[in-house]
Amino acid sequence: MNENLQDFASLAGMRVVVTGASSGIGKEIALECARAGANIVVHYAQSKEAAQAVVDECEAMGVQAQSVQADFLQSGCDPLAESIWNESGPIDIWVNNAGVDLLTGAGAKLDFSEKLEKLLAVDVSACVHLSRKVGRLMQKRGRGTILNIGWDQADRGMEGESAELFSTAKNAVMGFTRSLAVSLAPEVRVNCIAPGWIQTEWGDQASSEWQSRVLQETPLKRWGKPTDIAKLARFLISSEAAYLTGQVINANGGAVR
Repeated sequence: MNENLQDFASLAGMRVVVTGASSGIGKEIALECARAGANIVVHYAQSKEAAQAVVDECEAMGVQAQSVQADFLQSGCDPLAESIWNESGPIDIWVNNAGVDLLTGAGAKLDFSEKLEKLLAVDVSACVHLSRKVGRLMQKRGRGTILNIGWDQADRGMEGESAELFSTAKNAVMGFTRSLAVSLAPEVRVNCIAPGWIQTEWGDQASSEWQSRVLQETPLKRWGKPTDIAKLARFLISSEAAYLTGQVINANGGAVR
């Protein structure tokens, strides 16, 4: 093996904050960044034990890791970036992954208005405020990277209540990404991943009808895995993607519908 290949998309010595990193896509992004040599801050809202498990996995790879708690539904998120920056040191990379689960558990039983309120608070407002806060700190420092999470069907349209909700929120995130990238350039890069059908908790429980639909709509004929998103995230936040900013990258197995 060419030893130089081991350095591709290296994040050695970087401090990376991943919101919503106790499970799912956020967890895999945190672990992938640790594999790349980054020191990790694992944000969680309620799952302290799960977050600590992610911290333990990161530390087992020889990097520094810590967890921080903040419930974006219960309190303002503005102090989070500044407190991490002041207590742990400058943040090189910030990943806005935190999102409300409206597809499984108690969230699925809420009415439309309640779902919308929670979705806007966590997926949109927290993303915007945190990005602006940490972005200004990065800009003043002279470097930094922000990565947001959108949805590949948000700007194409899909039927159903959940699609209406998520398209509202994720279109906001994707549009915000493009504008913030211009505001913070050239010091800070801002990009967004728009996942397609990813097999998180909802995917594991999806009916046979949905399982068939996913395969039918995806040219690669499989669900995406959280690790697929994590590996793309590692590339986008690394120096290998130094000429990419303001981009929304679909990670959806080739789906075009």
